[in-house]
Amino acid sequence: MIKIYGMNTCPDCIFVEEQVKGNDNYVVIDIGTNVKNLKEFLRLRDTNPAFDAMKRVGAIGIPCFVLEDGRVTLRPEEVGLIPNSREKEGASCRLDGSGC
Repeated sequence: MIKIYGMNTCPDCIFVEEQVKGNDNYVVIDIGTNVKNLKEFLRLRDTNPAFDAMKRVGAIGIPCFVLEDGRVTLRPEEVGLIPNSREKEGASCRLDGSGC
């Protein structure tokens, strides 16, 4: 099962979540609904090099995908999903509030 970390206020996360509804191969973990989920995501973000580029540009790094083997990616196409066209324009959510 592929874990997807995101938030229901993130347009890119919503786009991804719509694609996996009803598909048992994915589980969506909303980091905004429970502090346990947020801590889990932050622990991953703070320690995994997949987030290095996102942190450098002030992006949050969601949606984030954790594969069954533990590998982390921020690219929907690597888990069989279609990226939001906004992602191609570099309009991902940023910590400063721009992009979303």
